[in-house]
Amino acid sequence: MSVPFYVSPEQLMKDKADYARKGIARGRAVVVLAYEGGIVFASENASRALHKISEIYDRVAFAAVGKYNEFENLRVAGVRYADLRGYSYDRGDVTARGLANAYAQTLGTVFTTGPKPYEVELVVAEVGRTPEQDQVYRLTYDGSVADEHGYVAMGGSAEQISARLGERWRAGMTLEEALRTAVDALGSDAQAEAAGRGPRRIAPDQLEVAVLDRARARRTFRRLSGPVLARLLGEAGTDAPAAPAAPEQPTG
Repeated sequence: MSVPFYVSPEQLMKDKADYARKGIARGRAVVVLAYEGGIVFASENASRALHKISEIYDRVAFAAVGKYNEFENLRVAGVRYADLRGYSYDRGDVTARGLANAYAQTLGTVFTTGPKPYEVELVVAEVGRTPEQDQVYRLTYDGSVADEHGYVAMGGSAEQISARLGERWRAGMTLEEALRTAVDALGSDAQAEAAGRGPRRIAPDQLEVAVLDRARARRTFRRLSGPVLARLLGEAGTDAPAAPAAPEQPTG
């Protein structure tokens, strides 16, 4: 008579967590920073079709790392949630907090009951009328939610990038200063550290950048690309030497 295969709940959860973390770490990082005029999102992403940063609603945006198909499904679900809530009640009832709670329930359920967890990490952000009213929530693969302030980094080399942001970020930065800080931090990843040199210089056409602009009426989300992004980064005066980017991994 064969003995039934048994894995303790603690070991099962640990294995799922390790699996999710490895998948997320293969993706290129995303950073989110508060600045005086709103919230800026930046990631090293050469694709113009597969976005890691997206608008959800009037004052709410979404950023993700990990498996593209998984976080894209979550993004679409978030848009539907926001549209339904805004239509049924009031546009002002669509908040980052409500969306983060909905995502947390989905991620937590999949993590505990599904055969595999989502290999994703998310940020849901809402720009307020004043900097003090800004909301930034970070969600991990198991549905945990963290209320972030100032800046957050997720994905590959998140620890090195967070340390760089901690050295450079300050309240009241201009958009140009925030962009310079974000791009500099993205370049200070494990690849640059292993090579024993300063941060890589990431070209504007290799970046995906968007902002929630506090000054805009109603829809605050806008993407920064092409000459506009190049001009902003040029004004920031990035001095780090150029270096080739690492090959893209299957995850986003």
